[in-house]
Amino acid sequence: MNLERIHNVYFIGIGGIGMSALARYFKSSGKNVAGYDKTETEITKSLVDLGIKVHYEDSISNVDSSFYNLSTTLVVYTPAVPKDHRQMAYFKHNRYDILKRSEVLGLITKNSFCLAVAGTHGKTTTTSILGHIMYECDVKLTAFLGGISENYNSNLIENGSEVSVVEADEFDRSFLTLSPDIACITSMDADHLDIYGDASELIKSFEAFVGKLKPEGKLFIKNGLPLKGITYGVEDNADYSAQNVTIENGVYVFDFKTPETVFKNVKFMLPGRHNLSNAVIALAMATEYGVPTEHLIEALNTYKGVKRRFTYQIQTDDCVFIDDYAHHPAEINAVHQAVREMFPNDKVLAVFQPHLFSRTRDFGTEFAESLAQFDELLLLDIYPARELPILGITSQWLLDMVKNNRKQLVLKEDLIVKIKESKARVVLTIGAGDIGAEVSKIKRALSREN
Repeated sequence: MNLERIHNVYFIGIGGIGMSALARYFKSSGKNVAGYDKTETEITKSLVDLGIKVHYEDSISNVDSSFYNLSTTLVVYTPAVPKDHRQMAYFKHNRYDILKRSEVLGLITKNSFCLAVAGTHGKTTTTSILGHIMYECDVKLTAFLGGISENYNSNLIENGSEVSVVEADEFDRSFLTLSPDIACITSMDADHLDIYGDASELIKSFEAFVGKLKPEGKLFIKNGLPLKGITYGVEDNADYSAQNVTIENGVYVFDFKTPETVFKNVKFMLPGRHNLSNAVIALAMATEYGVPTEHLIEALNTYKGVKRRFTYQIQTDDCVFIDDYAHHPAEINAVHQAVREMFPNDKVLAVFQPHLFSRTRDFGTEFAESLAQFDELLLLDIYPARELPILGITSQWLLDMVKNNRKQLVLKEDLIVKIKESKARVVLTIGAGDIGAEVSKIKRALSREN
């Protein structure tokens, strides 16, 4: 498909984090953009503020007549769209050009120098660091993020089209639509087993992604992964690594080792060794692209993070409230490591909302072990997202496996009361469902108390 002939772009599921980045991109490119989503959110409100029409009822009458021209209209959809969606059925019946989000991303990035970040964890933070430091160094790029950057208050960073920085998403094998010049793989932990069936199939998809690299392309891998490439890590023997790591006033200070040299006293503000690893690979990829490393290090010092990625909501002497998107046991372990490193002497209360019945079932034991590490646990009901319930898989089933005496199942309406009953100084909200909508309420309640 030639995107040059497209004047109108209609999104089904426009409020999704990846979809909304594309909507912003097409709007800034001068296209006529509109879309549907099932609920109004902060993301859809921000799109409306840009002049994009968004509606929340699945009706053909809501589709503006400007989108009726088949030859100049593209329909973009998310795989989460239900099969009985009326608008989707209409567009299919009338033979519109219809593409998945990942296919559109592949088309946009095809004619640029593409840096792609793959992995079951760390994609969004790594992509946002990479996009930020290259933008700050005046690289003409467009970066599509899977989260809202604190620096730009957006999931799109844009000042040119020579370079594209993208998340290479393994869900639904979406990343196989890309052809990167430089790629990295941060992790290959089992996930999305509702799609892949088992971990071996997931690994095969990563191997297929490696095969999508351009002939002269470069592959970076987290040290220890069973693939060949340029390695990166933290305090290990990788080609690129963070060495002599210390914490000064809540900020990481480390030496950045490259294959040629060492850069001393690099500073990075995000807590957690997993985030430090993300910073290392972002520096490595941008260095290999050709940006002077000393300029990248200077830019790294201004990086603020991604919303809902270890985001401090409150940080006072009496109370620390942190919100994080973690929804896999490995991610919860990483959050636990970070909070223990930053607050080693404080009690920590974790509030967790499991995401998907299938993921809860597939990693029940691992979830129980990761959640048991916190001093106290409040567990919400499972957020179903695109799934129907699975018999026997409930939050109570998961809670029963958690070896922790200070644990309980709570309803959302009782959550603030239960949090206030706790004596923990550090409160964490964790999960990828609609727990994010509770954060502002919790913040208000805890701020008033303190």
